[in-house]
Amino acid sequence: MGPLTDRALALDAADPLAKVRERFVINDEFVYLDGNSLGRLPKATIERMRSVVEDEWAHELVLGWSHWLDIGLDIGAKLAPLIGAAASEVVLCDQTSVNLYKLAVAGLRHSGRTDIITDEGNFPSDRFVLGAIASAAGGRLILAPEDPTAADVRSLATTNVGLVSFSHVGYRSGAMLNAAAVTQAAHDAGALMLWDLAHSAGAVPVELNAWGADLAVGCTYKYLNGGPGAPAFLFVSEALITELEQPMSGWYGHEDQFAMAAKFIPAGDIRRFVVGTPPIVSMVGADEGIRVTAEVGMAAIRTKSLALTDFFIEALGTMPQHGFTLITPGGHEERGSQITIQHPEGYRISLALRKAGVIPDFRAPDLIRFGFTPLYTTFGEAAQAADVLDRVMSSREYEDFEAIRMGVT
Repeated sequence: MGPLTDRALALDAADPLAKVRERFVINDEFVYLDGNSLGRLPKATIERMRSVVEDEWAHELVLGWSHWLDIGLDIGAKLAPLIGAAASEVVLCDQTSVNLYKLAVAGLRHSGRTDIITDEGNFPSDRFVLGAIASAAGGRLILAPEDPTAADVRSLATTNVGLVSFSHVGYRSGAMLNAAAVTQAAHDAGALMLWDLAHSAGAVPVELNAWGADLAVGCTYKYLNGGPGAPAFLFVSEALITELEQPMSGWYGHEDQFAMAAKFIPAGDIRRFVVGTPPIVSMVGADEGIRVTAEVGMAAIRTKSLALTDFFIEALGTMPQHGFTLITPGGHEERGSQITIQHPEGYRISLALRKAGVIPDFRAPDLIRFGFTPLYTTFGEAAQAADVLDRVMSSREYEDFEAIRMGVT
């Protein structure tokens, strides 16, 4: 064992969250650093899903809707404190892109304007959805630089801009924006602010109401460990809930869902932003993942996240000979819970790491992302990942792989 491993073992021994790892299924032999794409499985989720299938669905059948009906509202209320919102402002429903569409259309229409600002490094779905919305409104999508600032918003905003939408933590760089300042800049321009929290919720402290945010969306299958394809969530500020007309009027958003009315009358609360019937089995996966996160608390999670990413950045600093460029900002106020490095051979390096038992992910054209989920990632794993990365580069093992990108990266 080298100095890096020795220090990692000492940090793990002193880690107050060490026992939380035992609440997750970890029966593999690889180092998993891709929780920023899909979180691990909480053990409680297995029993919860089994109960829903074998007890509720199997024996209650349609009678189960007596307690399933409001599940999205109930889980949203549990999630709300983790993102700095009131229980009445959050609901679990649909998928992130669908929720983005609903809130972006509603927000832009409410503004009476036509243009939207996002950034050139935002997640493709966000850019695609927002671009289509702006075009349909007769406006345009204005692109700020990647990892934008309040100054970028001020420089790009015109009287036609009705909505600004960024990811709080960038999916490529892992950079975390100054959300309060950006939100204020959007408001100063007369626009609404819509945040994507996909790489924030469960990873970093989020304070939507303290920021003055108007709207937000996010997923539950990354740092919230809800399971593959688990439902997303949306947030609407209390002051806007009854002011916005969401464009996908579904029966679940009706003020009297079972009236089977001829005319849509929106519910007077956050329910109006729900469209259709929730996927109950997937919903309980999100519920259990949120439960673990809430019990641990975001303050403890953030403290460990910063310690893990500091440790890994320090380890990367010992191998300058390999030609990596650290894309993620070093400052604690400027980064989420992932570390991204850039290298011309990023794709082949990521394949070599996977073969060697370290699971990061790759984002085209040349970025390798290492996601650190404090609930189950150890300092020992961070040290092992650094050691394997050093070996893969020193031995040039990555040259054994084809450079042709195929399948999921």
